[in-house]
Amino acid sequence: MSKMEWTRGKERHWTYVFRDQSGGKDRTRHLGQDYEAAMERYRELTGGVIETRVTVDEAHARWLKGYVANNRNAHGQRAAASQHLMHVSPVIGHKRLDRVTGEDVRECRLRIEAMGRKPKTVHHALGGLRCFLNWCVDTGMLERSPFPKRVMPRVEEKAPDRLTDAEVEAVLGVGDPHAFTIRLLLGTGLRWGEGCRAQRSHLEGDTLIVARTKSGKVRRVRIADAALLREVRGRVGRLVSYREAGSVVFNRTVRRRSGVERFHVHQLRHTFACRYLESGGSLVALQQILGHASVVTTQRYARLSDEHVKADARRVEQTRRDLEGTRMA
Repeated sequence: MSKMEWTRGKERHWTYVFRDQSGGKDRTRHLGQDYEAAMERYRELTGGVIETRVTVDEAHARWLKGYVANNRNAHGQRAAASQHLMHVSPVIGHKRLDRVTGEDVRECRLRIEAMGRKPKTVHHALGGLRCFLNWCVDTGMLERSPFPKRVMPRVEEKAPDRLTDAEVEAVLGVGDPHAFTIRLLLGTGLRWGEGCRAQRSHLEGDTLIVARTKSGKVRRVRIADAALLREVRGRVGRLVSYREAGSVVFNRTVRRRSGVERFHVHQLRHTFACRYLESGGSLVALQQILGHASVVTTQRYARLSDEHVKADARRVEQTRRDLEGTRMA
């Protein structure tokens, strides 16, 4: 039977080879080091029948180098590599790709859960494995994906981790330059890294142009607060004096000065989103402001806070009483 293998040649260079039998003798043909070219040549030799001896680790390395490098940012690339190294490679990294089964995928899930990872982490890791196997199908390395149904864990929906009005007041009282950074993130919904990269030259009128984003798409964020807009216009160069890697120190300082022990900078983004919707803003507009690829991600902010629900209940009750009073009069 014919085979395509990834093997080390005489000159100690890794290469693809095609092995079959002709006239009762074994025959080997070198297909080169480029996978796409080797697969095209292999299909020509076998009439389209695919059977390889590429391992999961070898195929994953090419997935990282090709698909991931072209479709994800630096953080996403590091996450994809580390998730495979920690959760997938120890289980099936050594196996031939065409011999991976649904049970192997389930074993990967059990390993991740045994490490004490949260369901969301398990979901992300298995999502990466599913994307990798689908890519293997698209590139012809597999005829179909072995990823089974109903293997993804259920992730419990949680309310956005926002700050209360009292907590917002407390963190705003820590003094500058920390307070300005809080006002900027709370008034624009920027991520910490986006805020650290923002510059005065990015401001056009009352709109901040956010270029280097998580999705890679340019966003335009309007600064609606007049006082904050005046502060931004009065700045020179970078708006925030902190580095992207300095969020841990920033969080620690704000917690100590404000007394809000649970504070972290991403809560400012959550708080901005919740307040935007509570003030009557639309979900689609908020999606564009936050830079979410899908409105499904934005929908979690549509869940109203307890304070907002209570206030709305009081308003409805007062309206009911006013109507009853009008009828009696």
